[in-house]
Amino acid sequence: MMLNLKIKNTLLSASAALLFFVTGCSKVEYKKIDDPAYLRVFNNLNYKIGTDNKDEMLPFLTMLIDPEMGQDGIPLNASVKGDFLDQREPYAPPYPSHVGSGTTKNNPEYPGRENVLVGPVLNGYDLSSWAQIPSGKHRIVFMFRPKNQVPFFDLETKLKKNVLIDTTIVLDSKEVYTLHVLQKDYRTKKNGIYLRKENFQKLPLSDSLVYVNFYNMSSKGYWQADNDAKGASAFGMGALGGGLRDEMNIFLSLYKNASPLPSGRIPGYGGKYLTTLKRNSEVLEVSPYFSFPLFADGSSNGIRTEMWQRFDFFAPGMDLTNNPYGMNSPNTDNNWASLNCFMAGKTPQPGMENTVNLPNMVVNIHSGIYNPRSFATVNTIEIVNGRAYLTTIQRKYAPPVY
Repeated sequence: MMLNLKIKNTLLSASAALLFFVTGCSKVEYKKIDDPAYLRVFNNLNYKIGTDNKDEMLPFLTMLIDPEMGQDGIPLNASVKGDFLDQREPYAPPYPSHVGSGTTKNNPEYPGRENVLVGPVLNGYDLSSWAQIPSGKHRIVFMFRPKNQVPFFDLETKLKKNVLIDTTIVLDSKEVYTLHVLQKDYRTKKNGIYLRKENFQKLPLSDSLVYVNFYNMSSKGYWQADNDAKGASAFGMGALGGGLRDEMNIFLSLYKNASPLPSGRIPGYGGKYLTTLKRNSEVLEVSPYFSFPLFADGSSNGIRTEMWQRFDFFAPGMDLTNNPYGMNSPNTDNNWASLNCFMAGKTPQPGMENTVNLPNMVVNIHSGIYNPRSFATVNTIEIVNGRAYLTTIQRKYAPPVY
């Protein structure tokens, strides 16, 4: 895994520095922000255009903060632009993995590929995946745009008229925010934003524990809709594709080897109840974090662990002991879904085909004299309309010794 980029707020992002030194192009000018907030943006409009929704706009966006509008309502400029904002990817790793990568301008998050000032290491946490934004009140507009490689302000006028969201946000100084573009109502197709002020950087979290919290930000009415209409099977998300009920209980299991069988579970972590998850795309409170030991597997050497995590989502009244559905049940009536955070580079074993598989919450990386060494992280799992997304945040760690 790539090392964290410890980008201070007076330095260029990695891609900007590479552009300047390798190509010799003119230097990108960055204006110092005296009183910043830190903002990260995801496009959660994860629908696909088909015959049933051919009249919907393609979920490919441009974000404009404090735009200058012409008399005809067409944006002319903006203080901050996040262009080519594509549908988010299932995993947002603890480093800015998209900077300077790929041949396309499509951006799975903001800042992502954008050459902007980013956050510092704050209270030990790497904020280089968050952009600096002047604190205060801002107008923020999300525009639909065609899926091509033409910058937004270079598009034809007729292609710069499709407003998705036009609203205001308030960002407090030195605070960390995650902003989501969401479909709020599945039937009416109403869209909106969800701005969350994070608190992980303020909590007294232990280096020896892995933390995770959960959100179900699905549209109202999504899980009740017909599965064929919402294309659940096309998502390839197992039982989760049909959506979670508005209230589900979450259970954690930890495994010490690649087998998903009960014999591989770590004692004390075989279907441990964590919390009740309620659908919410409006209230902006941070969900509580739950934790488990980095070295819960007593057979590990205290330096490296291959432990992986499984989360089961059950309707109230159900758990691992009375689950009537098999691992490969094609339909669980929205009563059960599961998610594995599996071992990096390993293939899920038979019996795990009907689950969602995401990267492990334990980061293994070369640090000091150990290659690899295991580190605990802070994680967020977000469920949006049949999709599961994992965001991982990591503390700074000692560089490798060669």
